Amino acid sequence: MTTETRILRAEEWDHWYGRLELAFGGVADSDEERELWRGLTVPERSIGVWEGGSCVATSGSFAFRVAVPGGALVPAAGVTMVGVAPTHRRRGLLTGMMRRQLDDVRAWGEPLAVLCASEPAIYGRFGYGVATRHVNAEIDTARVRLALPEGTDEVSLRLVEPGDAQALAACEALYARLVPGRPGMIERLPGWDRLGVLDPPGDREGASPLMCVLAERDGEVVGYARYAVRPGWDEAGPAGVARLRDLEALDPAAYAALWRYLFGLDLVSGLHSRGRPVDDAWQHLVSDTRRCQPRLRDGLYVRLVDVGEALAARAYQAPVDVVLEVEDAFCPWNAGRWRLTGDTKGAQCERTTDPADLALSVRELGSAYLGGVPLAGLAAAGLVWEERQGALAEASVAFGWPVQPWLPHGF
Repeated sequence: MTTETRILRAEEWDHWYGRLELAFGGVADSDEERELWRGLTVPERSIGVWEGGSCVATSGSFAFRVAVPGGALVPAAGVTMVGVAPTHRRRGLLTGMMRRQLDDVRAWGEPLAVLCASEPAIYGRFGYGVATRHVNAEIDTARVRLALPEGTDEVSLRLVEPGDAQALAACEALYARLVPGRPGMIERLPGWDRLGVLDPPGDREGASPLMCVLAERDGEVVGYARYAVRPGWDEAGPAGVARLRDLEALDPAAYAALWRYLFGLDLVSGLHSRGRPVDDAWQHLVSDTRRCQPRLRDGLYVRLVDVGEALAARAYQAPVDVVLEVEDAFCPWNAGRWRLTGDTKGAQCERTTDPADLALSVRELGSAYLGGVPLAGLAAAGLVWEERQGALAEASVAFGWPVQPWLPHGF
């Protein structure tokens, strides 16, 4: 049978989402999670491949704004809900959806597309590069100690219901203040606050309901942490584990106060944190990093849809004047030479016929875009080529940023 690729109609959502669940193993989401994603889905940004009356492939995107080096919030398509029915794999349906989607993103005037990859090997061929990483850790809180900065004792802590409207608004306001300061963070649109407190009982795996503690100073919320506790016992006594979901703070004292609270929970001897920034400060507060078992994982994948506009949207930590020869077979409008000039105040990036200083693919450009993956490291892997001596060192320093990029949550 022939297939038809078209925009999702609102009344088709249940069937469309059900086919996505099938592509991800057939386990249905909880009613709570399903209703959240129903409310967040934008039908006109979602597509399906239909065969007869059945959907056999899905894809969508959100209209995000992503923080880039320098603090600007750049429009980006948050690619999501990509799945192909197991009966229709290896037929080019994914490639067709990616083609349609990137053409749409370009028409919408969004210079970036970003995603979280279920399987890292899939998206490189479409020009997506790994731009952020994060750290997972399993901390032995019974044996690891914290060094606390001055002012920690001046921070007060208060437990609240995670979904309480006032507390949720305070947490979201704090998060919004932090977004411009770290590349990769996503400005949360209305409704996205519910994602942080989503807590289906079936997903708890023996842990408590989600809890939230606020850090306050002089009546102002200066930090928060969301976590759950999985009770446990062994022959020596209590062996519970705290699972940290989110932790944000405006200053070192508030940050340390929240970590001290988590380290001091009764009947708990371990703290499992997931998805923390690579340069997260707890690593400098603990007495023994080996007993924290930090592990790196890939995070946000970035695809430059408009090379000139994307490179001009960010700042550079050192003056840069470099001609980039960009290879982009999937979005050929990006291919060719671009002169990038910029510094900490801003940048310009325009077409040029001047000789190239560096040559690279759009995938590697996406990896380096947020400042967390050095161009020099990509060159050492044979993925960036230096055409003018000295250009690699100059550009690698300029593309970096003092703060590591980070994606706080998936989508």
